[in-house]
Amino acid sequence: MIQVRKRTVWMLAAAFIVPTANAAAQLNVAVVDSIRAIQQSEEYKRFMETVREELEPEQKAVQALQEEIVALRQQVRDEGEVMAETERRGVLTDIENKEIDWDFRFKKLQKQVQDRQGELGEQMGPKVNAIVQDMVELERYDLVFERRNVGYVNPRHDITAKVTEKLNERYAESDEATE
Repeated sequence: MIQVRKRTVWMLAAAFIVPTANAAAQLNVAVVDSIRAIQQSEEYKRFMETVREELEPEQKAVQALQEEIVALRQQVRDEGEVMAETERRGVLTDIENKEIDWDFRFKKLQKQVQDRQGELGEQMGPKVNAIVQDMVELERYDLVFERRNVGYVNPRHDITAKVTEKLNERYAESDEATE
């Protein structure tokens, strides 16, 4: 009696799994990594180059401050034993103040870069969505997942490179139109 029930359960389970597997086989599924598509696009690369150029003076100032800190630390290591105590404290206070300044300027620089990247993300997000929507209609995708929401994906379902290619095409077209 128990074996009959087990067989019945297995037969029912198989009856439900087979049609589900066939239906899944007919689904046209894709996965896109929107962030990677944006970061690999020509528009993003050009934008980030502009940001680097704009922030280069601040970047150099932060780097120079770091070099000053390293030099002062080296001075304390090399001459600390022969320095007068007040001079040594003065150098250590100077190091501490420069570290505080460096930390502030470094965080400010990072925030500026992040803010600019966020601005570009807001500009390019709708572009990526429009391209994905066009691809859904053209390729007849039933489901398109964002890559960060999927544990594993077979590379043949990843359309990120195609999205980047379309972003680059549209960017080139808009760039030509502005010239």
